[in-house]
Amino acid sequence: MNNAVKEAAPEFDPKIVPVMREAIVMVQMILYQRLKEDIQTRFQDWSDQEKTWLAGGVVNNLFGTVAADPEVNAFARKHREIVEQELRELKTRADDLIPFLTDALRMQTICDNHEGIHSIPCLLMAKELELLDEERVLPMPSTFMIAVRKIGAEYGLVEAMDSSVPLVDPSA
Repeated sequence: MNNAVKEAAPEFDPKIVPVMREAIVMVQMILYQRLKEDIQTRFQDWSDQEKTWLAGGVVNNLFGTVAADPEVNAFARKHREIVEQELRELKTRADDLIPFLTDALRMQTICDNHEGIHSIPCLLMAKELELLDEERVLPMPSTFMIAVRKIGAEYGLVEAMDSSVPLVDPSA
């Protein structure tokens, strides 16, 4: 796991970091949307706000992010055991997203590395939760972004790419 990140990091163009971060956030949004729908059916005695906070708390925990809304953070701390249980169940509840989670967490680590942030613990936690496919080859940034855009379109987060339009102007 560390080798894949270390090997990719020196070749990673820092100018692409903001674009990669957008793709990583889209994976987070997809996971959040999936969790929110799943939590909606399982936590029927909770308010819609609490369900939303729980889904956000799980995604934030997995990706090592802090919510901008302090109420989400307070909720996640108060319900730490439930957040952790939801994390443990992600492998079965979102198994089809594991390739995207693997790639997003690795890309996040590479982006963080370029910005001097140490985020290896997120990879280690994902490995422990069996959400990290260590056999998966680290994709090129463009491949990752295209795959994320495609699944983002499937989830209605972005418009589908028109495959008849070339990504690069051939006359340039």
